Amino acid sequence: MPSPASGPRSRRNSDVAGASSRSKRDEILRTATAYFGEYGYEATKLADVAAAVGIGSTALYHYFESKLHCVYVIMADALGFFRTEFDRHTSEHEDYIDALLAVLRGAYDLSEQDVMRNRVLVAEQGLVGVRRTSPREEEARTLARGRIRDIEFAWATFLVRGMEQGIIPEADPRLLTRALLGLYNSIWHWYRPNGAISMEEVTERADEEAVVVGRTL
Repeated sequence: MPSPASGPRSRRNSDVAGASSRSKRDEILRTATAYFGEYGYEATKLADVAAAVGIGSTALYHYFESKLHCVYVIMADALGFFRTEFDRHTSEHEDYIDALLAVLRGAYDLSEQDVMRNRVLVAEQGLVGVRRTSPREEEARTLARGRIRDIEFAWATFLVRGMEQGIIPEADPRLLTRALLGLYNSIWHWYRPNGAISMEEVTERADEEAVVVGRTL
């Protein structure tokens, strides 16, 4: 509560405080992503994340009520980014083959932060299937789960378009979608930035995925 001498906070001060809060939240997410991606979800303690960010554990719980809440948000953000990029690449190309290749190759045009976020998503995706009693955890979980379904539907719809044009052989679009996403997700189990295999080499997987699309499963 402000003292009588301070008076009400100005709108500008409120905006600055809000921006600062969002900035701190983003910093927590970046740091937690790095820890989860490198050491694993189970081995990471939120106290370590708080210390790395430079805040106390109590302050961190103002943003995320639990480690699970935090990882759900990370997963939802990763999925949201994936869908945004998918929509961008498919809308930029009228030719279906060009759009397909742009989507597959663009999926590897990632920052180190994006890679670590994908590692977290793939490693902990099973957590999305467990309903939570905490309202904040359940809200974040539901968002992540909905985005998974949304991406699968968008991919299946895109593949059907290719089938209708005679570019992709007729197949069950849901199975084909899961095959493609499974191949893509498998990379993040073992790939690490600055590891023995470069992102350029990993990007060559896009051509392998294109071959999978061209076959009837």
